[in-house]
Amino acid sequence: MANLLTENDKRTCRCGELSEKDIGKNVTVMGWTQRQRDLGQLIFIDLRDRSGIIQLSFDKETDAASFETAYGVRSETVLMAKGVVRSRGENAINHKIPTGAIEIAVKELTVLSRSETPPFEIVENSQVRPELRMRYRYLDLRRPDLARNIIARSKIAQITREYYMGEGFLEIETPNLIGPTPEGARDYLVPSRVHPGKFYALPQSPQLYKQLLMVSGFDRYFQLARCFRDEDLRVDRQPEFTQIDTEYSFVTQEDVIATTEGFLKKVWKEFRGEDIQLPLPRLTYAEAMERYGSDKPDVRFGFELKNISDIAGKTSFKVFAGCVENGGSVRAINVKGGGSMPRKEIDGLGEMAKTYKAKGMAWYKMNKGEVSSSYAKFLTEEENKAILERMEFEDGDLICIVADKDDTVFAALGALRCECAKRLGLLDPMETKLLWVTDFPLFEYSEEDGRYYAKHHPFTMPNPEDIDKLDTDRGNVRAIAYDIVMNGTEIGGGSIRIHDPEIQQRMFAALGFTSEEAQAKFGFLLDAFKYGVPPHGGLAFGFDRLVTLLLGLEDIRDVIAFPKAQNASELMTKCPAAADAKALEELSIAITRTEEE
Repeated sequence: MANLLTENDKRTCRCGELSEKDIGKNVTVMGWTQRQRDLGQLIFIDLRDRSGIIQLSFDKETDAASFETAYGVRSETVLMAKGVVRSRGENAINHKIPTGAIEIAVKELTVLSRSETPPFEIVENSQVRPELRMRYRYLDLRRPDLARNIIARSKIAQITREYYMGEGFLEIETPNLIGPTPEGARDYLVPSRVHPGKFYALPQSPQLYKQLLMVSGFDRYFQLARCFRDEDLRVDRQPEFTQIDTEYSFVTQEDVIATTEGFLKKVWKEFRGEDIQLPLPRLTYAEAMERYGSDKPDVRFGFELKNISDIAGKTSFKVFAGCVENGGSVRAINVKGGGSMPRKEIDGLGEMAKTYKAKGMAWYKMNKGEVSSSYAKFLTEEENKAILERMEFEDGDLICIVADKDDTVFAALGALRCECAKRLGLLDPMETKLLWVTDFPLFEYSEEDGRYYAKHHPFTMPNPEDIDKLDTDRGNVRAIAYDIVMNGTEIGGGSIRIHDPEIQQRMFAALGFTSEEAQAKFGFLLDAFKYGVPPHGGLAFGFDRLVTLLLGLEDIRDVIAFPKAQNASELMTKCPAAADAKALEELSIAITRTEEE
């Protein structure tokens, strides 16, 4: 039977908050039993709460009642302990924990709740399989490392609110039940009982609402917004996630960038104790692709792409020459230190290149003076020499070459340079390399659909220099759009928005919307624009990703209290789940196919 707390049972502090300054104080602590050690005449219990661990000490001769209670305590039992803080003594200090120099000599011990044997041990860096941890997430969250992540997330959220409110932003909530969103990822749909056959959507972002807030005159808006996308998951993606969402009126791209850099400087200083040098470096989209093969380049290491088409296109090697003749390119990276990779590992890199639609990967390496290559025999000595000089080839190097359409070459080599850096141990997760990528294309073309899509969203302002190309040369229209990138991950992005109704209509037309379709899907926004809309723009951070990178982690599930599994299910509550027949009838929904079918 559980014991109830009385008015005299007030916790005076958390376990990890005690220090040597508290020696001699009477304290009351409460928490979970990490472990119990019975030494005969002495019993020690490590008591854990979210702040850390404190050692409780029990002496049979001085307090038989508490000693007897402590004797029966097992892991995860919830305890209240009252006693005096004392020094452990020089020889008994535990240097692994902050409270290792002290302990509590317990005078009174109360069992508040007993625990069954948990399905896994509650320890740091658990090696338990993820499915079991997700099934018992409430136990997993007791682990000190995971608890620290969640506490850190709360602190970063607090810093966020302090900064943006200090900059004159208003925190305003936007709806979570909205109309379906065209041109985006799949929506999560919510059926309406009141309006049979009709559906709400959960927001992929608050994009339209925050623009309407600018029309409403609120000038500067932010929120930690919950967003939802029905898409395939990976380690940095969840079906529901959080954005630091911002929007400003009467600003240029430079204003948004400056305010965002101020936020990053504050976060890194207050959370990590590190100074970020401003302004941050910038690359245009075109420069990023040319040098790194990616619009979110990782610049913690080199291995930059080099265009060798002018040399390779003149060789007798048909793979190279034919590619250049057909409008493609031949590009290469020099992986410093990669020359020690065995042939099997290099062949694996070639197979990886094929997953990015490349036909293969040519290579050249030198290890301890010994040279080998997959393609050198097809070139003359002079052609080989010209390529290797261009690539600044020396002992210990691995040259990786891909010949194909530019998009394929960029994708393949961009991925290969990161994979090689990972294999060579060059990726320090606590190193910070931030940069801006600007001047994105306004459109991207889908060969599958035979049409253009908005690369960001349909409300992104085209570069004024390219507006005349909206009707004639869409592939070369630049956007006033910008992404903030950290260590090869996009952590935020935004744009200046279209505030001119005429340009907005031209944008819709370029995307294939008729006037009637645009009015049907975005009529409320177009109508609002009739009544005076300020120039405006904004930026949204992926909050989960930002926290993950700040902590040097890889999986965003480690910074979310109750995340979804890889198949978008939640193993603990077993959702999604079937609805009962009555609820479906009220929603006018019939199930035509189940998951089992």
